[in-house]
Amino acid sequence: MNDLARHRFYLKSKLNWMESKKVKTDQEQRFPRPDLFKPFEKKGSIFVHLPFPEKTTITNNDAFNIIMERRSKRKYTDEPLSVDELSWLVYASQGVKEIGPKQAFSLRTVPSGGARHTMVTYIAIMNVNKIESGVYRYLPQEHQLVRLHQDEKLSDNIVKCCHGQAFAGKASVVFFWSSIPYRSEWRYHLEAHRYILMDAGHACQNLYLASGTIGAGTCAIGAYDQIFTDNYLKLDGANELTIYAAAVGKIKKDK
Repeated sequence: MNDLARHRFYLKSKLNWMESKKVKTDQEQRFPRPDLFKPFEKKGSIFVHLPFPEKTTITNNDAFNIIMERRSKRKYTDEPLSVDELSWLVYASQGVKEIGPKQAFSLRTVPSGGARHTMVTYIAIMNVNKIESGVYRYLPQEHQLVRLHQDEKLSDNIVKCCHGQAFAGKASVVFFWSSIPYRSEWRYHLEAHRYILMDAGHACQNLYLASGTIGAGTCAIGAYDQIFTDNYLKLDGANELTIYAAAVGKIKKDK
């Protein structure tokens, strides 16, 4: 079996294999349930309180045309995003709508296998009104941002994260999604990794559609430097790792 065929294993369902081997998940073995949300330091942290999204932020609610015209956009204008628009984008892609009893699960604006939601959203902000440039983490339960660090070479480092793709450094914001795999592995064992990647697709597609409602364009980025990006976002690369990215910026309106 060559390397290509071997790696296709990750695309295949493992449910029958797990049943035949009588594999018990950590949930079935009553191991502690992993936290729904990644903790953050409150003392000394800098937060951005986002307004809850309102319909008035949307300038285009024509779902048919937004879907029909969807395509990746790599050229952006100098027009900044507003705080309201950024709030809408993060909520549309990972916003929390409901939290189950004892934080057993969360229901969000995107689906997730077993409502496990392994993803964490990081945002490199370069051109948003009233928010200082820097790298932030989205706190979905609070609907806030917490700043990780500022960077005088932010655009350059974002380009490095994205394997030298220059357009990423000219976006208003670049979303980076990480995964904390054990949130899903606890319930699904080896089946979890397929679900995690499906979840990433759900989130990014919502970002595309939400961008279309505010006159912005999105380009999903699968080609990123894993080690550099994990280090830049202060991830350990094992228990939490980057799995996807997307650049967003305002685009020229069709005449």
